[in-house]
Amino acid sequence: MNENELLVHLLAQKKLAISCAESCTGGMVAAAITDVAGSSEVFKRSFVTYCDEAKHEMLGVDQDILDNFTAVSPQCAEAMARGCAQIADADVAVSVTGIAGPGGGTELAPVGCVYIGFYVKGMVVTEKHLFEGDRRQVRRLAAQRAIHGMLQMLQ
Repeated sequence: MNENELLVHLLAQKKLAISCAESCTGGMVAAAITDVAGSSEVFKRSFVTYCDEAKHEMLGVDQDILDNFTAVSPQCAEAMARGCAQIADADVAVSVTGIAGPGGGTELAPVGCVYIGFYVKGMVVTEKHLFEGDRRQVRRLAAQRAIHGMLQMLQ
């Protein structure tokens, strides 16, 4: 059983529903979960909020967070996860926001910098990662880490 299957199995076993809010991964986490047979029992919905406006309008990320901390920050990842869970009425949510590259990096958020937020029943944990590789590799690694991290949170 791979990690995607383990996550769906664990969510079903615990009777938890999950939703995703993704930026730089563009729906890859949701795709990984919904690739698993039986995921319809645990998966509620997904948001791809690539631009700041979408994060604000669709997930309720406070404009002050986006203005003062930027979209690539632990504050934004936390707000995305909370907003996703609340809007989707999900027990569990995962958010991903970062810079996949090849451009767009800054000194504070270089290419490969990704924040992942894990929401479980009101509690949010965020992680910062610096993934190496090209755009495709950064996105793939971020999506894999999101699945792995959620598994760790639930076990």
